[in-house]
Amino acid sequence: MSYASQAASYREIELLSAGPERLVVICFEQLVVQLTRARLAIEQGDTRLRVAAMTKSRAIIAELLATLDFERGGRIAVDLAALYRFALSELAEQALVPDAKRVAALVQIAADLRDGFAGAAQQVQPPLKRPA
Repeated sequence: MSYASQAASYREIELLSAGPERLVVICFEQLVVQLTRARLAIEQGDTRLRVAAMTKSRAIIAELLATLDFERGGRIAVDLAALYRFALSELAEQALVPDAKRVAALVQIAADLRDGFAGAAQQVQPPLKRPA
């Protein structure tokens, strides 16, 4: 089994066994990766990679937006929805006029959200039990 297929298998197991709070963090991790790829592609003039990375970024953000629970999330869900819509709007604009600095700003926003959600996820996970 190749390294790539082993990594894919590991990632699939991670996704299937992750709780909802970890899945959100995984989405943000992938969003940071894809937005970083888009920024690098803009800097290198690689249109194919830029389009692919931005398409994946839009899909991730759309998924995050679609899974918001406005009843339980209250004001936080409303604010996140506005932020996700802003990011989608920025990505749509970047399809027309690519700007690495603006994509870098999106990377920073996504990284900050990833870090915040990772911290929150750690607080809701039960502590590991140590053997007696």
